[in-house]
Amino acid sequence: MKRSSNIPIELKATRVVNFPYEAIEEAVVNAVYHRSYEEREPVEVRITRDDMVVLSYPGPDRSVRLEQLRIGRAMPRRYRNRRIGEFLKELDLTEGRATGIPKILRAMKENGSPSPEFEFDEDHSYFLVRLPAHPEARHTTEESAPGLEVKSGVVSGVVSGVVSGVVSEMAILILNDLRENELGKKEMAKRLGKPKPTRYLNDLVRKMVANGFIEFTIPDKPTSRLQKYRLTHKGRAWLDTIQEGVT
Repeated sequence: MKRSSNIPIELKATRVVNFPYEAIEEAVVNAVYHRSYEEREPVEVRITRDDMVVLSYPGPDRSVRLEQLRIGRAMPRRYRNRRIGEFLKELDLTEGRATGIPKILRAMKENGSPSPEFEFDEDHSYFLVRLPAHPEARHTTEESAPGLEVKSGVVSGVVSGVVSGVVSEMAILILNDLRENELGKKEMAKRLGKPKPTRYLNDLVRKMVANGFIEFTIPDKPTSRLQKYRLTHKGRAWLDTIQEGVT
């Protein structure tokens, strides 16, 4: 009897990012920057198998047209929340005027994802950004196709700071706590209702130190277990300015 030969089978895995991080970051930061802080409606972030939706109120400036957004050439005549914009820029969360939408378009295209969708009504009462999931990511979710690895944790770094409010609000809470107290990261996390420091909190603290809003109490030993942080003159001045009222 003829013996069958053992034929090696080569298996390959394809890594697919369902929503590119750069697009998520820009969509969320844009909502934080341009929402109205006079309205009680929070920024909403909804994630499903098919898409991620970021909804904020109100919509863009009336000088912006939908067709301009779709090709990344919208240039608002007026900007809301300039002080928050300056703070986000200090934290390297935004680059400048009218750069967010083109970056979302570019990130989705480079990821092989469908084009993002933008929406607002005639009254510009809301602004919605929809990021469709990568087609292969949806295919894997529905059919559990073998050999396809989906990277699904890409949203944790951004969304964790938005679910309970907005990115800048966490920074403001931390800076306010540091007005009268020197705090370590564990104490900050506890005051924020977290059992321990999160990756997002660690990153936010690092950026605030780098940009001079807070400083080490033990500068010669940055990794000391006794390390705490205190508010700088720059951080105090920014807090005083922002709390005078957002324009």
